[in-house]
Amino acid sequence: MKDSIDKIDVTILELLQENGRMQRSDIAEVVDLSISAVSDRMRKLGERGVIQGYRAVVDAKRLHLDITAFIRVSVEGSERYSAFVDRVRDMAPVLEVHSITGEGSHLLKVRTTNTTTLERFLSDIQSIPGVTHTTTSIVLSSFKETRTVPAEPMTLYQYNEDTTD
Repeated sequence: MKDSIDKIDVTILELLQENGRMQRSDIAEVVDLSISAVSDRMRKLGERGVIQGYRAVVDAKRLHLDITAFIRVSVEGSERYSAFVDRVRDMAPVLEVHSITGEGSHLLKVRTTNTTTLERFLSDIQSIPGVTHTTTSIVLSSFKETRTVPAEPMTLYQYNEDTTD
């Protein structure tokens, strides 16, 4: 049997993305199922990797992380690729690491307290073996930041988790 998402699963996903702390009883009321049926669906969505966790959304500026920057990094040769990813993945300012096409090989989203800490962080990045070039863009204003993704009834895509993050 293929894994799939039906209209009820879609509604549950939409509700949880809007409010991850929503009570199961409230979800059950919206989708017209019992609380145990909603819990079962949520458990199955988690087991299949559709729901990967529940997190608080934190205002970075209130924690004095005033600078958001995107850093395009060029890493020479594929032999340095994995070591670079492993190194930056563990660096505290790094929120996201993406392998990209076009100019550069990776795109990092980082948050730092100020331009001085960003400059120090850039120095750390540039000292990683294989890094040949960086280009940094500092965010002036953000009009939308979200981890919410659209969902619709479908058969779930199967992929190799070893190569996809």
